[in-house]
Amino acid sequence: MPSALAVADTPENSAERSSGLERRLTQRQLTMMTIGGAIGVGLFLGSSLTIRLAGPGVILSYLISAVVALIVAYAIAEMAVVHPVAGSFGVYAQTYLNEWSGFAVRVTYAFVQILAIGAEVTAVAIYFSVWFPTVPQWVWVVGVSAGLVSINAMRVGNFGEFEYWFAIIKVVTIVAFIVVGLGLIFGIGRAHAIGFSNLTAHGGLLPNGLKGVWLAMSLTLTSYMGVEILGVTAGEASQPEKTIPRAMRSVTLRLILFYVLSITVMLAMTPWDRMGSGLTGSPFVLAFATAGIPYAAGILNLVVITAALSSANTNLYLTSRTLFSLAHDGYVPRALGGLGGNGVPYVALIVSTAGMVAAILLAIFAPGRAFLLLYGVAVAGMFFVWMIILSAHLAFRRSLGKARVARLPIRLTLSPYSQIVALISLGVIAIGTFYVDGLQYSVLSFIPFLLVITGFYWIVRRRNRSELMDGPSPQDRNSG
Repeated sequence: MPSALAVADTPENSAERSSGLERRLTQRQLTMMTIGGAIGVGLFLGSSLTIRLAGPGVILSYLISAVVALIVAYAIAEMAVVHPVAGSFGVYAQTYLNEWSGFAVRVTYAFVQILAIGAEVTAVAIYFSVWFPTVPQWVWVVGVSAGLVSINAMRVGNFGEFEYWFAIIKVVTIVAFIVVGLGLIFGIGRAHAIGFSNLTAHGGLLPNGLKGVWLAMSLTLTSYMGVEILGVTAGEASQPEKTIPRAMRSVTLRLILFYVLSITVMLAMTPWDRMGSGLTGSPFVLAFATAGIPYAAGILNLVVITAALSSANTNLYLTSRTLFSLAHDGYVPRALGGLGGNGVPYVALIVSTAGMVAAILLAIFAPGRAFLLLYGVAVAGMFFVWMIILSAHLAFRRSLGKARVARLPIRLTLSPYSQIVALISLGVIAIGTFYVDGLQYSVLSFIPFLLVITGFYWIVRRRNRSELMDGPSPQDRNSG
């Protein structure tokens, strides 16, 4: 594939390739959208599964996963600064690897995000069942889905502002949880400090050994999956050469601190073997309820509902923009690339609600396993997406050369060793899914999916591209 884009690209040229999307997202909106997308059910609900697998050792799982996530995040940021376009890492893969990988990574990402939307709205229903156990889950799923579609139909600047405040609630809550939890641990305002004995008193720090840490990483890693949002939003970012590096630097440190500190505090407050029993509510809510703080559990349950809504809201945005990108490269019907008067791809948005429909059906016919079914299928897809991103970044670095890499406003250190370590880690973690209850078939189910989309790719490639899209081919556009 041509590499001229790496040399001739400018923010102005990239803006033209955004194909009508409005550049209205500011740095603070990008930052909070990324944090909001990454902090969701993986932390608030999925952590109950990781705690069951690793006990207090899950802290180590989150730390190791954070390193991998950092590498991926900085790889995306580098490429997004040079190519701030709609489709982000799909365009990068197409430019620096091959056309198939550019197609496959975007289709997979859209598919994963659609499933993630279903998992998020299902999580909301689980949280509501804490208060209203007799109300069917599908009622909440339907109501939440309608609201999220309405929000995504707003002009992107308004959507970004709405999501900014949505995510702020999450951040403030996690900070408050950490502060209050540390107060309880150290005995501030209490006769007796809780201390850290719960981390070692129930089988030790590693009750299930290093194997438990390894298996838990199949889920803790997915908790950080959302850092790639900066790449997807690059096509609508204001001054991307400035806003993307600043947003990435502030996001990564905050995410690591939020995850590691909040999990450590939660496990110190409540014995791990009392929190990893299943998906019946958030372990954060249980931790405050166990501590006996009046009304705290109810307030936190409301907040984790907001957190899941925020993540689903962002995922719906990501899916619609990914489908929009595929339409403009001629891989899906061009109607998906159409924009409304306010710059929103409405048709792509409607198609993106498929995950919500799946969640409604699962909530009706399999409410007890709905979350894990949706969440598990998405895991293998995201492993594939991150592997493609890292592979594309290796080729991107080779294409730019040392001189231009040195001038980038944000750079990944220890390249190419960082990417290689991350790729090996992803492979090892993916193997671990075969031993996690509920995830055993995640990788196996992804193989036929990849074969199907590969077949679809070759069918589309044989067709007359001019009938599927307006404008030049992806090759012409990438070289211009």
